[in-house]
Amino acid sequence: MNAWETRIQSRLQDEQILSVSELTAAIKMLLEQDPELSDVWVRGEISNYTHHSSGHMYFTLKDAGSRVKSVMFASKNRNLQFLPKEGMKVIVRGYLSVYERDGQYQLYVEDMQPDGMGSLFLAFQQLKERLEKEGLFDYTHKKQLPEFPKRIGVVTSPTGAAVRDIITTIRRRYPLADILLLPVLVQGAEAAPMIANAIHTLNESAEWQIDVMIVGRGGGSLEELWAFNEEVVARAIFASRIPVISAVGHETDFTIADFVADVRAATPTAAAELAVPHLTELIRHMDNLRERLAVAMENRIQGYRKQLERFERSAVFRRPLDRVQQLRQQVDHLENELELRLVKWVSVRNKRLNDLSGRLMQKSPVERVIRTEERYGYLLSKLQTAIKNRLNAENNRLDRMLDKLDAYSPLHILKRGYTLTYESERHELVRSVRQIQPGDRVTVKFSDGALDCQVWGIEEESN
Repeated sequence: MNAWETRIQSRLQDEQILSVSELTAAIKMLLEQDPELSDVWVRGEISNYTHHSSGHMYFTLKDAGSRVKSVMFASKNRNLQFLPKEGMKVIVRGYLSVYERDGQYQLYVEDMQPDGMGSLFLAFQQLKERLEKEGLFDYTHKKQLPEFPKRIGVVTSPTGAAVRDIITTIRRRYPLADILLLPVLVQGAEAAPMIANAIHTLNESAEWQIDVMIVGRGGGSLEELWAFNEEVVARAIFASRIPVISAVGHETDFTIADFVADVRAATPTAAAELAVPHLTELIRHMDNLRERLAVAMENRIQGYRKQLERFERSAVFRRPLDRVQQLRQQVDHLENELELRLVKWVSVRNKRLNDLSGRLMQKSPVERVIRTEERYGYLLSKLQTAIKNRLNAENNRLDRMLDKLDAYSPLHILKRGYTLTYESERHELVRSVRQIQPGDRVTVKFSDGALDCQVWGIEEESN
């Protein structure tokens, strides 16, 4: 057994060899018992940021030389007023411990602040950016303030200087308006929901008939004004059907409520001045208008009086019938001209009507039948004449042919004294004496009859 094996056996006998879990638990205990590491502040940049569906935030804090895994459980991060982002530089406070499953130490963050700016300012910027993207600041949503409000709703603290400034200013400028104060807390955790509820109440009450609303408070630190940077207040102002004037802090203080409100006043006193007109100025303005109206009426009356005088001096008023006579003469002239134009118009229309009637008659079926019958009669007569002439010509031609035929007829030749001789038994025409023998019987044909003869002798002639 060598020295290494001897040492192992000794450790086994003394039970001094730890498992991995035992070692990790020992390290974990050391870290958690160290008072400095149980409350440590660390500055670093967030990377590998993950906001788990359970609400826990997992990320790595890093700087140029090293990094440490970190976790901020949901129970700790739900009160953060800003949303951590990748690359954001922060200062965290927490304690070191070991995640036993991986055997890795990590920082368990209990609080976090942006490095270089306050968390409230960062939360303000993030909410302002988000609401602006939703359109809550758009000018198109801004409502017009009433010119002469009858009742003004004021949502503020009943004990602050702001409410006194508002009431004093309204009473001084426009005592005709009623003021309805809805007292609320203007700072602290309960302030924002109270302000939002007061805005909703003024809108829902038909009895109060509020014309315009002032929501605000006096000056203070960012933390004291923070209720007016809460989302619930911003959305209540945006949903209000009553025009809202925001009056939070001093002129240099800007809150989310200022951006959402229909009008932003630099101070509560300025809000009261925006809400109501100045009665003294109104009276002065009315007096001025009254004087201008009187002057204008006097000038108009003078103008009408001069115009009336011109009318009285005019010829129309002095000899009103002249104008009537002229108009009558003009009427006569117009009547004559109208009559001439009417006659001319009728003549032109009659001529046009006749032309159209003639063209219509030419196109009439009756007229076409008549013309067709006339043409048919003419053609029939012409045809009959042609047939008659043709018959006469043909008859003449027939007569000439009959005459010619008659001239060539054997009967006509026989009438001139010629005869035809036929052999009696065979009835053949005898054209030569050589066809006949003495003693033969022949028939001699005359024009008016025939002779039955017997040949007694034959005498042939030489050519």
